[in-house]
Amino acid sequence: MVTPPQHLLHLTEAPLWEAARDTGAYEMSTRGRTLGEEGFIHCSLPHQLPGVARALYGGGDHQDLVVLVIDTGRLTAPVRYEVAAPGGEEFPHVYGPIPVEAVVDVLPWQRKDDDLR
Repeated sequence: MVTPPQHLLHLTEAPLWEAARDTGAYEMSTRGRTLGEEGFIHCSLPHQLPGVARALYGGGDHQDLVVLVIDTGRLTAPVRYEVAAPGGEEFPHVYGPIPVEAVVDVLPWQRKDDDLR
């Protein structure tokens, strides 16, 4: 049996994270969609993050993007690994709000040239 990773990643806009710090929980699923609209919060593993950034934000520089590093042991909601299409790669989804205490680091997103591929 494979042990799930301790940390998941979520790419978001810095103002959305700052607003979550004020309320105590992060509830944005993905760019422009809330947890309530989507039913879960999209997350990534480290190797998946460049592709997610390309898909959601394109190749341009986005100065206000941050990566939330989420400790799965501090989550109160379940995490499920699911595919968007049959045969596709599994992505982690958090089925509830992410408590701000579960975010153990916030890193600036820095696009690398090879992220454009």
